[in-house]
Amino acid sequence: MSETLIDNQQDFESLCADIREAGLVAFDTEFVAEHSYNPELCLMQFATRDRCVAVDPFEMEDLNPWWEIMADEEIKVVVHGGQAEIRFCLIEGNLKPANLYDTQISEAFRSRSYPLSYVNLVQRVLKIRPSGKETRTNWKRRPLLPNQAKYALEDVVHMLPIYDDQTKSLVGRGRLIWAESEIQQMIDDITADLESPGWLKLSGLHRLQRKELVVAREIFNWREEEAKSRDRPPRSVLRDDLILELARRRPKNSSELLATRDMERDRYRRYIDDLVEVIAQARVISKDELPDKIRTDRQDNSQDDHVIGKLLSLALANRCSELNIAMSIIATSSDLREFVRWSLNGRQTDENPALSIGWRSEVCGQLLTDMIDGKIALRVADPKSDHPLIFEYDQ
Repeated sequence: MSETLIDNQQDFESLCADIREAGLVAFDTEFVAEHSYNPELCLMQFATRDRCVAVDPFEMEDLNPWWEIMADEEIKVVVHGGQAEIRFCLIEGNLKPANLYDTQISEAFRSRSYPLSYVNLVQRVLKIRPSGKETRTNWKRRPLLPNQAKYALEDVVHMLPIYDDQTKSLVGRGRLIWAESEIQQMIDDITADLESPGWLKLSGLHRLQRKELVVAREIFNWREEEAKSRDRPPRSVLRDDLILELARRRPKNSSELLATRDMERDRYRRYIDDLVEVIAQARVISKDELPDKIRTDRQDNSQDDHVIGKLLSLALANRCSELNIAMSIIATSSDLREFVRWSLNGRQTDENPALSIGWRSEVCGQLLTDMIDGKIALRVADPKSDHPLIFEYDQ
């Protein structure tokens, strides 16, 4: 297997042609996210059965030949913890990955470890220890040092043997379709996240009233435009906590705005006039156009929901131990409470929680339902066992 660095468009397109012919490729990226509006793609690594190569995107005229491969249903693209790779495809290529396989997600369906790092996965499956990532490397710097390229390529060289081992194992257990479903859900979730209003992701919005929410929304949208125009990370323009504080205060002029702690700093002073204008415009938005009050999971929960959720968590942990599946990929505490609320409210079919559909329902849906319905008794069978609890149906 040869190792090279591709730094021209012709060789890159030749590589893409080879990948199309192979139909299977491992893919990874190196990027820098600290200094620009979107993460900056700095290196792309590929491994087929025959080649292991890195591509310098700074030297490419057009990366679309690769993004089109990621969107091709006929070509399997193998990644590990591929959230960044999915986002690059969606943002840079404006295309949705069509046939992705994630080794990190897939490992969760045959072990209790999730998320498992690439280094630990290689060591577990292939019994070798890679050198590890160059976590402090400046991937924008050119020329790349020999060690940088070596470490980068190691991130893909082991992926296809792991893919082979995992798929054989998961097919044998009847779980490959579960892994594929979860990978597709990750792609769908990231796509939806990019398309959803960004201001709704601000932490602490549930504490704001409607007239304050509209100010937070307008300041956030202003910050996005300013960050884009300057190609800077949005939070370097204005911190999230300051957006919420300004929304609470709704200052009418520069003096009131500067009374907010930290707004007197030089990095923010340049935006004083802009912010006063944005807030003034938000203040006159009609009541009918104000955002709805934000509700949280905590507001919807009763103490009973928490208690029952903890009981279901014990049952789920025991079931995951029996099946050797990572509990962390199946459900969070919030998922369990949502399942409790859905069950106690009559199990309406138009709003099924995640634990009641798909592969999750196969793993634990009936168990959790029967526990809530009082059909199961729980007892400790063997305290020294990996799964010490036994669930017995009432006779």
